[in-house]
Amino acid sequence: MNLNELRDGIDNIDNKILELLNQRMKFVHDVGELKNKSGGAIYRPEREKAIINRLTKLSLDNSGILDKKSISAIFYEIIGVSKNLERTEKVAYLGPIGTFTHQAAEQRFGTLKDYIPLGSISSVFKAVDSNRATYGVVPIENSSDGVVGETLDLLGEYNLNIVSEIYMPIHHSFASLSNSIQDIDKIYSKDKAFGQCREFLEEHGLSDVEQIPTESTSKAANLASNDPKSASICLHIAAKLNHLPILFDNIEDRHDNKTRFIIIGKFNNEKSGDDKTSILAKISNEAGSLVRFLEEFDKAGINLTKIESRPAKVNKAFMYWFYIDFEGHISDKKVIEIIDRHHEIKCLGSYVRSNDEV
Repeated sequence: MNLNELRDGIDNIDNKILELLNQRMKFVHDVGELKNKSGGAIYRPEREKAIINRLTKLSLDNSGILDKKSISAIFYEIIGVSKNLERTEKVAYLGPIGTFTHQAAEQRFGTLKDYIPLGSISSVFKAVDSNRATYGVVPIENSSDGVVGETLDLLGEYNLNIVSEIYMPIHHSFASLSNSIQDIDKIYSKDKAFGQCREFLEEHGLSDVEQIPTESTSKAANLASNDPKSASICLHIAAKLNHLPILFDNIEDRHDNKTRFIIIGKFNNEKSGDDKTSILAKISNEAGSLVRFLEEFDKAGINLTKIESRPAKVNKAFMYWFYIDFEGHISDKKVIEIIDRHHEIKCLGSYVRSNDEV
């Protein structure tokens, strides 16, 4: 086949894809009508995971080229468009636009969602709590820097649930209007990003180029988009939003750095068969009380995946809450038996467990 015949073949397939997508959206519309009448939640992480897993298996069984990562990227965008057709919902996230949290939100909800970038994690919690947003996306943990204490504290303060988690690799791009790095006389970025990309700068003879710190990598991309002799170390999404050509991708020194984000909302997830639950537990100050509490999970065969202590003042006394993640759903019988034996436990949510832990 020649080039024109190949392109004609692609066009014909695109036409069929569009026809099938329109058919899918008609079903989505009908589902949305039913959910609007019943008041059911539009965002169902367990249903989305089942779709991705089913399609991945189908692709593998038929020797398809698309892997799970590619299928997820395509179908989360389709699912995001579907959600908008079912019901208009706002998603708040820790801004500004073009940040890692923005990228995580788009990864799960798609690019067409009605997003609200906010200046602090507490603002995201307030937006969801006051119904200005249906969902909120905030960071909770980084493989290099550990947990985000503010997020853990706010989970204890607000009556909101963790409804999903997203693990995202942290990658930086080098973007510029210049066609040659030799012409670049300044580089914009957040101060921390310069340190994370030191090896790249040295390898490309850019260590002595003026480095200008900015409040965010998103701001850096915006500044570089107006200065043809400058460059930006920024996220892929920030370069795209500012129409800034990317010269190099994945320029960070460490390629294993990941951040865990959570989606907060006001509904409870049904069981998916592969769940994680997060709780806050207040343990007495008696010697060995924490060990005895954790042993209950061990005896029940429940795998703990994380435990973090957080200082708290209760009735003017200084003590600790423990943030705990474990495998399973809050409605599992063996989990209920443990929870019922303790009064000072707050369930933060049960949600589909990600396969990509920090």
